[in-house]
Amino acid sequence: MEDSDAPADPRDVGYTHIMYALHAVAVAIGLFTTAFIALKFLFSAPSIVAVIMNYARRGRVHGTWLATHFRWQLRTFWWAMLWVFLLWFALWPLALVLIGLPLMLLGLFVVGVWVAYRVARGWMALRDGRTMPVPT
Repeated sequence: MEDSDAPADPRDVGYTHIMYALHAVAVAIGLFTTAFIALKFLFSAPSIVAVIMNYARRGRVHGTWLATHFRWQLRTFWWAMLWVFLLWFALWPLALVLIGLPLMLLGLFVVGVWVAYRVARGWMALRDGRTMPVPT
């Protein structure tokens, strides 16, 4: 039996649903307001609370199939953070000559689509009781 095949406490499954719901709320705020999905995912209260919840209970789900979901959510958050900061530092100087702004907006859009995809894919897998891919 692999670590990710171990049974999980149903309370932890519900907890993981709450974390996905918080991330989804952040994505929806970015989608239905003038903000960007990527920025709301990273800097809004629902996502920050979900990340704190993730770290708070990560040890409890270690060795269960839910650990893959916790890892999936944290990797989504931290990779999005890295990409947004790279966009900012690489393209902000170019905004002064006007080419950086459209590129930055495009980059934020792409990161936002990627974030929305990962939240949806993860939450659907959780609903179906499936693990998430583990990076090698």
